[in-house]
Amino acid sequence: MSRPIFILSDGTGETADRVTRAALRQFEGTRVQVHLFPNVVDRETLERILKQAAIQQAFVVTSLVSAEQRTFANELAKAFRLLQVDVLGNVITGLSGWLGSTPQNQPGLMHRTDEAYFRRIEAVEFTVKVDDGKEPRMLKQADIVLVGVSRTSKTPLSVFLAYKGYKVANVPLVLDRDPPRELWEVDQRRVFALMIDPDSLEGIRKQRLRTMRVGNNSNYGQLDYILAELEYAEDLFRKNRHWPVINVTQKALEETAGTIVNMYVERGLGEPNGEIGQL
Repeated sequence: MSRPIFILSDGTGETADRVTRAALRQFEGTRVQVHLFPNVVDRETLERILKQAAIQQAFVVTSLVSAEQRTFANELAKAFRLLQVDVLGNVITGLSGWLGSTPQNQPGLMHRTDEAYFRRIEAVEFTVKVDDGKEPRMLKQADIVLVGVSRTSKTPLSVFLAYKGYKVANVPLVLDRDPPRELWEVDQRRVFALMIDPDSLEGIRKQRLRTMRVGNNSNYGQLDYILAELEYAEDLFRKNRHWPVINVTQKALEETAGTIVNMYVERGLGEPNGEIGQL
């Protein structure tokens, strides 16, 4: 039987949920069931959920911004003999002492509709509009431009970065076809080249062809054609020394996005927009 984990938050609970699931990745083969309880903003609800946790002998993770709710949760956990981890309390208390400032203790501040929120919405709309080489005239408006052959994660990476508030355009490289002239007119420091190992790309493309129910006789999934495409891309990258080449083989989007954002900031193109997670 799976063992229960209760996650309680006076916001969305996304922070605690991510931390918990990241920690669980270190324990392969264990069977657990995660129960998320967001918007726990009153004492009655908090007590009811923790009583249920005690009955089920659950492990409890809390991300409560309200100091009053944190104190009450800690008291209940002791009274019910629950094993509880508070993922925000110690950080908030520590920052308060270090900064010499009193926290607002207001849940939901990370998902308020402020300037950063509307910047992310605008970035997503822009990125969707210019995806896959559409609207090349808008390349100059992009914060980040991604270039690479098909299936190098350009679109999902663009969307991921857009949710962080960056306007992202991506330009597909096609064998024996020149990229749009607008690519050379943008600030070349904003262009990032994506590369992938040929064997990995072959597997990805063949899976794509199977999904689309297209026969294997297409050049798209043939290794010879893939090698020619990658050679064409490498030649282009060598001619443009301002473009950092990032190998995306077996890399998660988060890792590649982190590399791009770090370079973006190091080049003085802007400040990191931060995480979009909600408490």
